Amino acid sequence: MARVDTGGVLYRFEDTEVNCDTFEILAGGTRVPVEPQVFEVIRFLVERRERMCTRAEILEAVWGDHFVSDSALASRISAARAAVGDDGRAQRVIRTVHGRGFQFVAPVEVAAPGKPPALVAEPEERGRHQSIRFCQAPDGIHLAVAEVGSGPPLVKAATWMTHVEHDWHSPVWRHWLDELGARFRYIRYDARGGGLSDRDLTGCRLDDLATWTSDLETAVDCSDVQRFVLFAMSQGVGHALDYCVRHPDRVSHLVILGGYARGMRRRDADAAAQAALLPELIRVGWGGSNPAFRTVFTTTFVPEATSEQMRWFNELALQSAPAENAVQLETAFHDQDFSDLARAVRVPTLVLHARDDRGAPFSEGRLLASLIPGAEFVPLDSANHVLLGHEPAWAEFLAHLDRFTADA
Repeated sequence: MARVDTGGVLYRFEDTEVNCDTFEILAGGTRVPVEPQVFEVIRFLVERRERMCTRAEILEAVWGDHFVSDSALASRISAARAAVGDDGRAQRVIRTVHGRGFQFVAPVEVAAPGKPPALVAEPEERGRHQSIRFCQAPDGIHLAVAEVGSGPPLVKAATWMTHVEHDWHSPVWRHWLDELGARFRYIRYDARGGGLSDRDLTGCRLDDLATWTSDLETAVDCSDVQRFVLFAMSQGVGHALDYCVRHPDRVSHLVILGGYARGMRRRDADAAAQAALLPELIRVGWGGSNPAFRTVFTTTFVPEATSEQMRWFNELALQSAPAENAVQLETAFHDQDFSDLARAVRVPTLVLHARDDRGAPFSEGRLLASLIPGAEFVPLDSANHVLLGHEPAWAEFLAHLDRFTADA
């Protein structure tokens, strides 16, 4: 069943607003955090409020071809009721038709929403201005390189699921650009195959670490920086380590967040099974109309995000790369082990890792720190792979970054 596109529609009932433009629910003017699937259940029901919706219809619209138990649907209905100030006894908003389905019964006013309030100020509002240029790698691929701020240079090693232009306005990445741009000349670039970089991967060996290290060298050289702080997250760790081993004189400090030394297939049976599942998930649902497929990645990387942040991250998946490229980018390092590289690093290194990180296990961050000679290890109280601006772990990360790079 194809979902009706209701982007730009605002539904009002009682003291609640459901904004299909920002994927937000407001109760009495206060944002109500909801999981993406719960929001989709509410939207599906309010769109079809003139009739009863069967369980099968809801399951197909929200979960697609995935098998979902009755208890899972029941929990989402319960969460949907809580989000709109209803419950199973009152049923003022969502009524249960026993044995058949559910119907949205509250009187609804339909309007066009205004511009949503920003979670944090746009970088331009803080005096930050981003520049983007294109640099050519030795094999001819053009990489989009962006920078913001002034001061000592900090270069971020590329990962997948980025878009230097799209990230500029994202509530998931805005605080990164604002805070790092206030401290450094912050330089980042889109990996080949994604974002604004060339997307034709014909002949590219993404499973060859040398390809990624060469792209990092290209971004650094075309930015005309001689010595800099190197920052790596997640998938960027492998080529960051390789760069440090190859060019120890160029890197003053290495900072790693949410990193790992071993690809998913090199860890344990559970991780290997997940590594086998993710490519199929991308092939089946990456570019489709059902956001449930992309939500798997969103809830892995930012499980504690607001509904607006989750919407942005879902959209980032579509913006960052087509499905065939996303498969190659996501799986590039599943079979890699960077342990020997980590042991060879001779650069001052700070490793930070969220205790409940779902994108890269905490144990992998601890292992990585133990392999790098003299590395400092800092656990962070968070479940997010990408730290969010509203959580205490973000302020703690910045404090450790400031302390560690004070002599940069």
